[in-house]
Amino acid sequence: MALKGFLEISIAFVIFFIFSFLLRKKTLTNWPFLGMLPGLIVETPRFYDWIVEILEATGLTFHFKGPWFTRSDLLFTVDPANINHILSSNFVNYPKGPDFRDIFEPLGDGIFNADFDLWKDLRKSAHALLSRQDFQGFTKSTTVGVVKNRLLPVLDHADKTDTVVDLQDVFQRFTFDTTLTLVTGYDPKSLSMDMPHVELAIAVEDAEEAIFHRHFRPRIFWKLQSWLGFGFEKKLRDAVAVGDRACANYISAKREEIRRGDRSEGEAMDLLTYYMNIDKNKYELLNPNDDKFLRDSMLTFILAGRDTTSAGLTWFFFLLSKNPKAVTKIRGEIEATFERSVNWFDQVDLNKLVYLYGAIYESLRLYPPVPFNHKSPAREDVLPSGHRVDANAKIVLAFYALARMKSVWGEDASEFKPERWISDSGVLRHEPSFKFASFNAGPRTCIGKQVALTHMAIVAVEILQNYDITAVDGQRVELVPSVILRMKHGFKVFVRKRCLP
Repeated sequence: MALKGFLEISIAFVIFFIFSFLLRKKTLTNWPFLGMLPGLIVETPRFYDWIVEILEATGLTFHFKGPWFTRSDLLFTVDPANINHILSSNFVNYPKGPDFRDIFEPLGDGIFNADFDLWKDLRKSAHALLSRQDFQGFTKSTTVGVVKNRLLPVLDHADKTDTVVDLQDVFQRFTFDTTLTLVTGYDPKSLSMDMPHVELAIAVEDAEEAIFHRHFRPRIFWKLQSWLGFGFEKKLRDAVAVGDRACANYISAKREEIRRGDRSEGEAMDLLTYYMNIDKNKYELLNPNDDKFLRDSMLTFILAGRDTTSAGLTWFFFLLSKNPKAVTKIRGEIEATFERSVNWFDQVDLNKLVYLYGAIYESLRLYPPVPFNHKSPAREDVLPSGHRVDANAKIVLAFYALARMKSVWGEDASEFKPERWISDSGVLRHEPSFKFASFNAGPRTCIGKQVALTHMAIVAVEILQNYDITAVDGQRVELVPSVILRMKHGFKVFVRKRCLP
């Protein structure tokens, strides 16, 4: 009996070893019935780096086979020709589609989910708001105000008390405050010495993780999980409830403010006020009296403004902490352009910081805040790579992996090199959006691109001018499996005030 037990344990151990080995191969095993799903589940904690390995081994495009009869096959691609085809040249055949809307259902009919005429109205209206001189001034004054009155005091306090700071948390609070102010007109003041609990911000992060898992698990699985109310789907349901309550409160308060006539002449217009007063004759599909339309627009802009910029800033300072020569070059530019303690940032002067913007673009290349895009063709298509895709097939454009492809970016693809963005004449070099897709590409290119870049530049100037940021040794840097590229354990740093004449 003892020998039999020993043999059973030995056989089980060998089977487990072989199974684990096969799952971790760079080319996935296609198991009967289960397809390649077991390998994906094993690699989920390191999903993004695993996709890099798979796409390197398979020549830029890889067909993932899901479990039988679940319609969960995926085509992963980083081929620039495919990206250009899908996002630009054959854009009309790649709407968001019903599967995308189902996955991102918590965002409702916001611009991120919308297609066709509704998308056109939402994009035109958003572009009109971002182009308003008063909104541009409001954006800059809000950003500079939160930097001066909250971000810098928090960093000063960390220096004086010699405490470790989670820079990712600081940046998330910074962008939450600026974004909520621009969207609603109300400042939540989440960035402060006591770092208060922020229910809405945490709910957004929970929703982003749950939506990630919807992309890569069979629809029937997460639909069942949602119906039973457990796991990521329960977190998503709770997060949506928090978002709905918060938006309802902001909408109610804003309507009351408008009813009382509290808004003074010439006061900067926030997004919620703008959409409540939108011209229905100009944008027929936008209804300022519909609370759901307002809620969907608010949540979409909160996610886009808060999480993408905070992720971009976190990875930017992470890369600078490993590249002190880049810090020296950026500081040289800043000192040649700005006086100490600037109270206002002119875009003309910011644009002189060529190396700074090169470093920002390089960090966004290596760590795109939105690390992938999900598309489906309305009709059957053949991609430039030769891969045939059926109508409603699921295609994943893997932007994080794209940055690490040597065939696209050269042998130094994985290195942080701001110089790759600077031409021989000393100006910023343009890279096509199908190669550098951090702001998407084609007709759906991010309309907030310039706002995000300005936010990042202002924060970078203030921090690099005034502080030395040193990463805490030994911390684990892991990526959260989420639709936003965040650090799982935060980014812990020491902050030291610079001693300058």
